[in-house]
Amino acid sequence: MPRHRAGGAADPSGPGTPAHDGPVLEALRGRRSRSSVGDAAPTHEELRPWRVIEIRAGARERLGAAMDEAAGDPGSGKHRRKTHRASLLIAVVVCRTPSRKVPDWEQEAVAAGVAHALTLTLEERGWGVFWRTGSLTRSDAVRRMHDLRDGEDLLGWLYVGDATSDDKGPRSTVDGERMITVLE
Repeated sequence: MPRHRAGGAADPSGPGTPAHDGPVLEALRGRRSRSSVGDAAPTHEELRPWRVIEIRAGARERLGAAMDEAAGDPGSGKHRRKTHRASLLIAVVVCRTPSRKVPDWEQEAVAAGVAHALTLTLEERGWGVFWRTGSLTRSDAVRRMHDLRDGEDLLGWLYVGDATSDDKGPRSTVDGERMITVLE
């Protein structure tokens, strides 16, 4: 399936392109961290508790088969079809490291933040992106397919492809009065 940026221009980094030339790593290379933004900003002890996995070509078939297996329906192909709903799938993985200063929940929050930042970056560059997760995300079969190591868990997948318009109309806005609390 060819990949296109918003506006229909073909993306030169099609399936099978080495990872160093792909849009995912290009977006990540542009990210910058600051070691301090005030007197004592947190650094997460340089743990970098995340990684991403680009899922392309035959890996999509293996993911679909692993999901079918985890759902107790091997060979059905139901989930295999779902892994082709976008041009690229990006698995987001939390990589926990034992730390006295940075608890597991905070390391997972950092990995989730990376997924969100990557979504915003890719959308800004003209890609369509949506997040997928579900009950099969942390199943043994799906874990094996992603070759996760000790201390790692899959958070979910970013589906990346054409930025097509939908006919659903404008999305609802956030009600600031309800969602934001001010303490003085």
